[in-house]
Amino acid sequence: MTILFALFLLTMLVVVAVAIVQTANLFVAVMLTSIFSLLMAANFFILDAADVALTEAAVGAGVTTVIFLSALALTATREQKSRAGRGVALIVVSLTSLLIIYATFDQPRLGDPNAPVHQHVAPFYLEQTETLMGFPNVVTAVLSSFRGYDTLGEVFVVFVACIGVLFILDARTGSGPAYALREKVGLKHHLMPQVVGRLLVPFIVLFGFYVQFHGEYSPGGGFQAGAIVATAIMLYALLEGEEAALRAVPKATQLAMVVGGSLLFGLVGVVCMLMGGNFLDYGVLLADPVSARQTGIIIIEAGVGMTVCGALLSIFHAFAARKPGGRTVESN
Repeated sequence: MTILFALFLLTMLVVVAVAIVQTANLFVAVMLTSIFSLLMAANFFILDAADVALTEAAVGAGVTTVIFLSALALTATREQKSRAGRGVALIVVSLTSLLIIYATFDQPRLGDPNAPVHQHVAPFYLEQTETLMGFPNVVTAVLSSFRGYDTLGEVFVVFVACIGVLFILDARTGSGPAYALREKVGLKHHLMPQVVGRLLVPFIVLFGFYVQFHGEYSPGGGFQAGAIVATAIMLYALLEGEEAALRAVPKATQLAMVVGGSLLFGLVGVVCMLMGGNFLDYGVLLADPVSARQTGIIIIEAGVGMTVCGALLSIFHAFAARKPGGRTVESN
């Protein structure tokens, strides 16, 4: 049954992808892209990649869809068709597809214990995670400790991406306040979204905190939690309007989360060095190395969550503050 369901999902992915390419209506394309992300999340669950599935559902189907819808307010509703270069694009896509299909013939069978990945460092992670870290989630141990340098790099990629987007979308002139937020924004006059949304927002935030602080024992962590909390605040903005959302989480707070979360992650590594260990070697933070590693992971995951949440909210509000003319809405 699992194989049949996986084949069904794969078929639906192809159908939705073709529909996205074929449609000229940009709103329809955004909705189909959201559906594609949900199908990908289901595929990740089938492959036992629950952490990636959570991220795909929150970011791909949730946050990205909202940002795309915000971007649609700045452009036309339909794609302008252009046949220039279509032949070259078709050749490139065809060659890339054939190359990927050819590469799959050398791919190990799913779950094969003799696959190279299971003969290298994976046995060490599986055998030593609970002994060294004191918790069973191997994914969290790899991302937060064994592969902590990579995760730190990913956090700073999010930081730089946020700054880059803000430079492009949030550029403005004058010294007055940046936003003249209109009161009649959102879904205030739609009863069903109001009722359902107000009921869901606190539970989404609560689930985000659960994912944040229970990542050592179940799928989750800072990346997923930050995206989930950001989704809840974006939903609140859609329900109550931009003014209410910015009162709840001001723009200065969002930027402080982006900067502070990134610095918190790096600062933990510096403290480890000052205490005689290596960079991000959490074992020196406390007398008990196992408790020290758990504490270090909790702190750096909090930094990751802050950075991701702040970055997504900053990008969302940067889009929402633009008007169709392409300039930031400013107050008088």
